[in-house]
Amino acid sequence: MSVGVVVMAYGTPASPADVEAYYTHIRRGRPPTPEQLAELQARYDALGGTSPLAARTAAQVDAIAAALEATHPGGFTVALGQKHAAPFVEDGVAALAARGVERVVGVVLAPHYSGFSVGQYHARAAAAAAEAGLDFAGVDRWFDLDAFVAHQAASLRDRLAPLPRRTHVVFTAHSLPERVLADDPYPDQLAAGAGAIAAAAGLGPWADWGIAWQSAGRTPEPWRGPDILAVIADLAATGRSEGIVVVPHGFTADHLEVLYDLDIEAARAAEQVGLAFGRTDVVNADPAVMAALAGRVAEVAGAAAP
Repeated sequence: MSVGVVVMAYGTPASPADVEAYYTHIRRGRPPTPEQLAELQARYDALGGTSPLAARTAAQVDAIAAALEATHPGGFTVALGQKHAAPFVEDGVAALAARGVERVVGVVLAPHYSGFSVGQYHARAAAAAAEAGLDFAGVDRWFDLDAFVAHQAASLRDRLAPLPRRTHVVFTAHSLPERVLADDPYPDQLAAGAGAIAAAAGLGPWADWGIAWQSAGRTPEPWRGPDILAVIADLAATGRSEGIVVVPHGFTADHLEVLYDLDIEAARAAEQVGLAFGRTDVVNADPAVMAALAGRVAEVAGAAAP
């Protein structure tokens, strides 16, 4: 018998026809208004109609499975489970149970832990595993993997090379509501991860870089800031920089929040205020990073063994 691994991701519409159902699921069953739907569809249209996230996620799942098979032949069975699109988290766990695994390990394709994000994935997977009579253990974080830090630092050095000497580096991650961050490790992990990448890239401690947030939800409550667009405006207004490089280290695949919110929206904002703009690569299915992540999965599986 093998250990089941449910690799969990946010999910994305498979086609333009699926956007409304996807948006409705995100909104917990409340259909979007025609204006909200049109705005989201316009963002996907700017990327060619759909996001490449589904293909990127599938490649990441395959890379993790291949790395586990290489180091532990026959020891792991891997399935995909998503938050807002099929196959859902529960589907992934059910598929593993049907294949006779002895227990389940969950890993989310997000490097930093928040109870509002990774914690929710784990809760759903644990509940589904319990229903199938299986124990569950989760990988809480992986931003500290040497391979992840090295990948981000190498891309950062590449992006900085052609830009003006006075270029500011800004690390971004998805904003969350302030109410969920009071006792949550997410901000501290983001700061620690940014510091590790900055040091590996040769940046000075805090002198050459900072942290911003992006893609906040459109709700009345306050979300964590400053937003990346506000940071771009401030850098230009104060004359402290001739350029900006954004490191979206809270994201691990090319998708809407990177390809639209940064490559289109933030890049346009920088151009309008006269700042050179660069954006580092996300890991996608980088073999070294996925192999290191598979190693973290195996560690958690070993620690959770009866």
